[in-house]
Amino acid sequence: MHVICQTRVIEQAGSDNQSDSRKARSVKRIGRAHPTVVSLFSGAGGTDIGLERAGWRTVFATDIDSDCVKTMTASQAAGIPVPGREPTTYFEGTRIVQADVHDLTAADVRPPGASRSWRPSLLAGGPPCQPWSSAGLQLGRNDPRGLLLDQMVRMTDELRPRYVLFENVQGIVTAIGPSGRPGEVLDFLKSEFENLGYATSFAILNSADYGAAERRVRLYMIATEKCSLPDYPEATHTRSAENSLFDQKKPWVSLGEFLEGMPEPEAIDVVRPSGARAEELAKLTPGTGLRTGGVVEANRPSGHWGYRQDSFLADPSLPSRTIRAASTPDWIRLEDGSMRRLTWRECAAIQGFPREWQFTGTVASRFRQIGNAVQADIACALGEQIMSYLARGTVRTPSESAPFPPEFRRRVRYTTAEHRTNAAHRKRVIAKSVG
Repeated sequence: MHVICQTRVIEQAGSDNQSDSRKARSVKRIGRAHPTVVSLFSGAGGTDIGLERAGWRTVFATDIDSDCVKTMTASQAAGIPVPGREPTTYFEGTRIVQADVHDLTAADVRPPGASRSWRPSLLAGGPPCQPWSSAGLQLGRNDPRGLLLDQMVRMTDELRPRYVLFENVQGIVTAIGPSGRPGEVLDFLKSEFENLGYATSFAILNSADYGAAERRVRLYMIATEKCSLPDYPEATHTRSAENSLFDQKKPWVSLGEFLEGMPEPEAIDVVRPSGARAEELAKLTPGTGLRTGGVVEANRPSGHWGYRQDSFLADPSLPSRTIRAASTPDWIRLEDGSMRRLTWRECAAIQGFPREWQFTGTVASRFRQIGNAVQADIACALGEQIMSYLARGTVRTPSESAPFPPEFRRRVRYTTAEHRTNAAHRKRVIAKSVG
């Protein structure tokens, strides 16, 4: 079973075989009736898949990773139909460019023939999450990738899109800035967009609540300069099967249910445990994993342990855990009691990629591209919501930024207290790791 976001049909500006004059005329027609996207940090195309299902048209997509660009280019050439928008195909007419975002300017991303005043309806992007992810060292803006937030701001200033959609890991909510204060990075991001005249709204959303078979929790920011600031889309699914008379959400799509609709994996993609590892995994209950060694901290004298990311047994009654950018996805137990890992093709489908998507590179690269992508189903839901507000046109009175959700402040307070206890120890751990 695969949930596809509702789509609307949007008139296309034309294909690559148009004459130059027709291309120029098509650019002039771009507006609210034909919403356009400039996609930064596009990866393998997860965000763009979701947005194009929702009716948007990607005019420019870019990433610095050569395998990602080859994947997008090959998928574009494959002519994969966008569900509900046939005969439109993914990345139809999109310029796909491998580039370092530092080197890009507004002139580089405008459609051919567009004037200097051209602006996209939406600028979308999710800079690399490693500086803020709990799976890394959380070096924040001390990691060069952490400074890519500035490039998202710069491109917004140069392009002046009607809307901005930003995605990242939830760890950025409590990320430490130059002064060492938790929450400073998100305050910086908000103020930078406000200084450009953009009102902002932030939320933490779970992809499972929007029909994905994955519990992928991420932070999202929507910003606008001259339009209404959208509410975030209402969840369509819920963990609880019980609904009230006025809340008829569907139950979460479980991993087991999802895999039932997938074809049998190819033998070359199947990885099974062996030896002592197989014996250890056989003892696990679904939804648990092998533990890591405990890290002793001031408030955890017996050790701070977690699950080893390469040794977790998935619970088929729930949506998948977050698909990671590693070639060691979760194990699943089959009906005969044997085990295997989720394959890269299954992980791609869970992330919302069409089965026909043309991933390139090594198996490790494919897992990396898939795990780093934005989940397409939630991108579709966000795309539909922003489009509905775009259709309302500009507003006379500029929107005001929404306050941070109360949950953000609670997280910052907890992290501040936690850092007072364990910051010195963690600095030594990080110094040892990077040294």
